[in-house]
Amino acid sequence: MNCPVDQCVGYKEWLAVCDALLDGRQHLLLRKGGIHEGRRGFSFRHDAFAVFPTRFHAQAAQIRGPLPVGGETDEWEVGEEVFFEVWCEAVWARTLSDWNQVKALESFHIWTEDLVRERFDCGDVQQIHCALVRVYRLAEPFTVPYAKGYGGCRTWVNLPVPPPELMEPVVEDSAFEAARTAIETILS
Repeated sequence: MNCPVDQCVGYKEWLAVCDALLDGRQHLLLRKGGIHEGRRGFSFRHDAFAVFPTRFHAQAAQIRGPLPVGGETDEWEVGEEVFFEVWCEAVWARTLSDWNQVKALESFHIWTEDLVRERFDCGDVQQIHCALVRVYRLAEPFTVPYAKGYGGCRTWVNLPVPPPELMEPVVEDSAFEAARTAIETILS
């Protein structure tokens, strides 16, 4: 893990995606990168991370499947408690530049084709970053008060809590290995 012992890193992702990760409906993270990612741009630079649930009012039109319990909500307000229960370990990460491969991964995530295509096409280079993640439910979820520094178009944020010790995989090993094999076959 790439953070001090007394804190862990958070990967910002839509609340609907957090639910899909916990339900075992999603095994991939796809990211183009935000405008505040720095000179080098986005990368999956952490091996393990908490998933920071973001709230975005237009998620419903850009995902396939159910909305989180409570439906769409407004963005976090400073001081609100953010609930963390998803932990991911990146099995591998790579940059995909073949749209046909990206499109063929549709059954391993909940985003609409239009959204993924928009992200893929954004910027000077047609590509998207992809990580296969092993997803865990934290045995002891934690909360962090939302701070202004967590906002903006950046993916990674430092969280003032130590990395968790107890967690349970959300899918059985055999189900994960079947998904991994299928994904890697698509990308080979």
